[in-house]
Amino acid sequence: MLFAAGFGTRMGALTAERPKPMIEVAGKPLIDHTLDIVTAFGAERIVVNLHYKPEELERHLSDRKVLLSHEQPNILETGGGLRKALPLLGESPVFTMNTDAVWRGPNPLALLAEAWDEASMDALLLCLPPERAEGHSGKGDFVMDDTGRATRGPGLIYSGVQVLKTRGLTEIPDESFSLNVLWDQMLENGRLFVLPYPGKWCDVGQPEGIATAEAMLEATDV
Repeated sequence: MLFAAGFGTRMGALTAERPKPMIEVAGKPLIDHTLDIVTAFGAERIVVNLHYKPEELERHLSDRKVLLSHEQPNILETGGGLRKALPLLGESPVFTMNTDAVWRGPNPLALLAEAWDEASMDALLLCLPPERAEGHSGKGDFVMDDTGRATRGPGLIYSGVQVLKTRGLTEIPDESFSLNVLWDQMLENGRLFVLPYPGKWCDVGQPEGIATAEAMLEATDV
């Protein structure tokens, strides 16, 4: 599941006439950077959700093997958007991935797949220590213990990529809601885990993030 429905308001004028996933970094749209990772991993089914200025994304994706989940008239946030897309995604667990970041290093989906333990986990979130997270100024989102089990707190930064079970989505009454609601249930049950990413990641959330991402991609270190 690729999240591409947002308004991209932090990008200012850059998203006045186009959706954020169509902003170019290093010569190609952000969503293509994401799709490169997904196709290299070998995902059999890819779903992209759309809301803000969907026409350009529809045209761009018309020759790609993706399914589209339209969110109208209201945007549904990550949790509501994922729940709406479940008929297209099929059986859980599923991967979800934001479309406003670029990566240097091993395939993030492959790392999650290798570390996933369905018996003990309801979600596994790929996170980064602050020194590996470019373009991000927050204090972090999660702390992990020796087993990888997560608690909330400053430390590791969530990358926007995870694998999770979706059954808890049906129990949430709101139409539009963040996946944080589902994560809170998993945290309470001790079944939310995090995995540190060994490469680098850049959040292209603001205009200056474009140059930061391009510099990271051009660098020779990992």
